[in-house]
Amino acid sequence: MSQLFKNDIINLLNSSGEEEQELFARASQVKLQNVGNTVYLRGLIEMSNVCDKDCYYCGIRKSNSAVHRYVINEEEILEAVRFAYENGYGSVAIQSGELQSSAFTEKINRILQKTREISNGEIGVTLSCGEQTEETYRKWFESGAIRYLLRVETSNPELYRKLHPNTPKHSIEKRIEALETLKAIGYQVGTGVMIGLPFQTVEDLADDLLFMKNFNIVMCGMGPYIEHHQTPLYQYKDELLPLGKRLNLALKMVAILRLLMPDINIASTTALQSIEKNARMRAIQIGANVLMPNITPRKYRDDYFLYENKPVSEQSDEDDLKVLEKSLSEINHEIGYGVQGNSKRFLIK
Repeated sequence: MSQLFKNDIINLLNSSGEEEQELFARASQVKLQNVGNTVYLRGLIEMSNVCDKDCYYCGIRKSNSAVHRYVINEEEILEAVRFAYENGYGSVAIQSGELQSSAFTEKINRILQKTREISNGEIGVTLSCGEQTEETYRKWFESGAIRYLLRVETSNPELYRKLHPNTPKHSIEKRIEALETLKAIGYQVGTGVMIGLPFQTVEDLADDLLFMKNFNIVMCGMGPYIEHHQTPLYQYKDELLPLGKRLNLALKMVAILRLLMPDINIASTTALQSIEKNARMRAIQIGANVLMPNITPRKYRDDYFLYENKPVSEQSDEDDLKVLEKSLSEINHEIGYGVQGNSKRFLIK
């Protein structure tokens, strides 16, 4: 099944009824055979919503003056890291708006070094902090970051241009070059796309999956596009697939990627849950094996507002973890406590 061609993928993306159920069943089987029923945790810390980019789909884009901007200080971030370590999270993921500055670079660097101290080097750190210089990427790698997630959002250059301003700062070529640099340095490299974008075709999505396979990523985070009313793309809201269909398409993308790349890490993303409460568990059943519970200090969570209806739990982080554990148990999965959960594809390279 890893030899699927573009037409095969398009047919699977268009499948329904019995064919769709066969896809999900096959993907579930392939997942269990290759990565088992263990789900790895990445405690998500949304460090800042300050961003230099102006992407047309994003709620924290630079030009959105309605956003309440925040930057979490180092000690608050390290408190979240301590919570993750003490509660058996194998990894944390530090995410932020895209910034390039020496102050930003050094702040991340200090956090990485202190995280290594706090956890005796046991916690794995994923960074998702956008495009940076090779020197910055190398510095962070040497200070302890082991994974980097840099989503392309679409691999189609023409569609990419429709989703971003026409400036040198927003270039698909630079994005892909950054992914190549990260891989050369030695990171476990991940990317991902949005599913159900305006102007996007099923052929585009098939190409996205083949792009990830050909690039040989070792992890992926992708989910349905959900519009935000303070963005330029919102004007196309009436042309979008209904949310339920976007969710279904996203689940099929997860399943097909599992067939194409049986041993990678695939995240069950929060955007799925914003459409349907149990959608993250559905994604786990048909291919995903990573969850990213939000452990950002609560006073900041509402402001990292990339899209509408972002789920924000009212429970404590401890209670959220118990709920996840119970939900996973109900679908015969378990949390891999205390393990980083590094990609098998990366480890056998």
